Amino acid sequence: MEDLSEKEQLDQLRFWWSKYGTYILVGIALGISLLLGSNYIQNQTMQSQLEASTLYEKLIKQVSDNSLEDAQQTTIDIQATYENTVYAAQAYLAMARLYMDQNRDKDAANSLQKILNSDAESELKNIARLRLARIYLYQEKPEEVISLLSEYISGSFAIPYREVLGDAFTLLEKISDAEDSYQKVLIDPRAQSSVDIEYVRWKTLDLPELRVKSEDINKTSNTVESNDNNEQLEVAK
Repeated sequence: MEDLSEKEQLDQLRFWWSKYGTYILVGIALGISLLLGSNYIQNQTMQSQLEASTLYEKLIKQVSDNSLEDAQQTTIDIQATYENTVYAAQAYLAMARLYMDQNRDKDAANSLQKILNSDAESELKNIARLRLARIYLYQEKPEEVISLLSEYISGSFAIPYREVLGDAFTLLEKISDAEDSYQKVLIDPRAQSSVDIEYVRWKTLDLPELRVKSEDINKTSNTVESNDNNEQLEVAK
């Protein structure tokens, strides 16, 4: 009876295996393929990141050595192969610095603008936006600074943005707006770790007095003249 039971169990196992064994083997093979494919993709990704990192390190060395032509070619190589990686945006930041070191502010501005037009991370865009605004100040383009930064003064870079906006307003002789921008920096408790507080305070104290508009001066002169005439009439009476 016991032998018969074992035979029945064996027959059932054979039947079950003949019916479902193929599916099990396919499932196992698929699982192994997915695992190998995942490992392959991870290895390829790691290899790609390693190559991009190596190229970027090469670029940084070229920037430090002021090797403009070599740095330009390395940047082209990074953009061609690793356009959608963080190294692409960082390459443009590095090139912007090199261009400024060589007094090529227009090329520096173009490099930073490429970051703003890309799908780079917001943090890198914030850095690029701040550096571009400072280049605009260097180029004496305060209107471009205001246009570039005004929509972002509530974000994580609000404090340095407000300082640069204050500089732009000062260039435009909008003293009240400049003072307002600087004061908002000075009263922000986070400013100590973001900007040079003493320098911002110095710029605030160095602002010229608000200029009286010419029409206000004319109105004042006319009022004084009218009062003098009235006094003369009273004396004559």
